[in-house]
Amino acid sequence: MPGPAAPFAFEMIRRAPSQRTAGLISGMTGYRETARGRFFQRETAGLVVPLIISFGTPFLIALGRAPDLADRQPSFAAGLYAGPVHIESDGGAECVQVDFTPLGAYRFFGGAVVDLAARMVDIGDVLGRESRQLRERLGATPRWQDRFDLVEDFVAGRDSHLPSPEIEFAYRRLARSAGGARIAALASEIGWSRKHFVDRFRSELGLAPKPIARMLRFREACRLARTETASGWAAIAAESGYADQAHLVREFSALAGETPTAWARRLALNDSRLTRPLDALDA
Repeated sequence: MPGPAAPFAFEMIRRAPSQRTAGLISGMTGYRETARGRFFQRETAGLVVPLIISFGTPFLIALGRAPDLADRQPSFAAGLYAGPVHIESDGGAECVQVDFTPLGAYRFFGGAVVDLAARMVDIGDVLGRESRQLRERLGATPRWQDRFDLVEDFVAGRDSHLPSPEIEFAYRRLARSAGGARIAALASEIGWSRKHFVDRFRSELGLAPKPIARMLRFREACRLARTETASGWAAIAAESGYADQAHLVREFSALAGETPTAWARRLALNDSRLTRPLDALDA
C-alpha cells in the first residue's frame, strides 16, 4: 500500500483511568491529525474493546484486509478481534478513543459484547441517543482534558453489568498465565462442563477462551520482544509458550498481518529496543 505508514503530523494525548474507571478502561486517547494526505496504519490484535467518538473526517477501517470507501467508520464501538486492523485516514481525523478492558467491556456494554465481536457498530446503534449527544458535546469542547472528563462521566455512569465471578476468575487466571492455562482445567476448577464454560465465556467477553488465549500469548511475545534482554525470536517463542519459532511466525502473520521481524522493524521507528538483536530471519 503506498504512502507513509502513519500520519507525520498529529496530536496524541493520553489519560490513564481514574479510580472511578480503574479496571473498566485501560485509558483514553485524544487524536487529531494536522496534515492533509493519505495515511495508513495497521494495528495488531489487541485485548481492548475500543469506543471511538469522532468529530473529524471518518476513518476507513477494515478487519484483516485493506479498507475501501465502503468501510467508512464514524463514531463506533468494536469488539475483540483475533487479527490485524487496517486503518486509512486523510489527515482530517479527530477523535477520542476509550479502551475498555475485556471484563470492563461487559460492565459497560453488557451482553452487546457478543454483537461487537469482530465487528464495528455505530455508536448510536449500540449505546443509543445519549451517545450521539455526547459526541455533539465533545465536538463543542476544545480542550482534551475537558473532553476526557465528559467521556469518563459517561463511561462511569453506564458501569452497570457485573461479570459472573466464575468468568472473571477464569479470565484473570488465563491472563496471569499469558494464555497458557488449559481450558478444560479452568472449566473443571470452576465446576462447569467445558461446553458450558466456553458458552458463558463467549457471552461475557465476546470470544471463546481459545482465541483469547491466543491473543494473550501473542501479547506476551510482543512484551518480551520489547524487553532490553530480548535474545531473538526462538527464545521469545519458547518463553511465551509457542511450540517453536515457526509457530510464532504463523501467529504473527495471523494476528499482526506481518512477520515478527517486519513488526519489529516497523515499531522500532518509535522504540529502539526493537532494533537488535531481533533483526533476524523469521524462520
